[in-house]
Amino acid sequence: MHTTATIDYEYIVSGRCVLELDYGATRELGPGDTVIQNGTRHAWRNPFREPCVIVYALVGAHHAKVSHG
Repeated sequence: MHTTATIDYEYIVSGRCVLELDYGATRELGPGDTVIQNGTRHAWRNPFREPCVIVYALVGAHHAKVSHG
């Protein structure tokens, strides 16, 4: 699990992956799915046989809950 001081835009190009959030929720994502996160504590997993290609755009942001040290 990790948290970033960014606003993250993710787009699944091919393959599948699982996004896990800190409260235990998981979402399986596939081609065409989009995720937008704003300082969210999360983890990415690929339990599948095929690679997952994701395009990321990260925009710096200040989040009081994210340590900058």
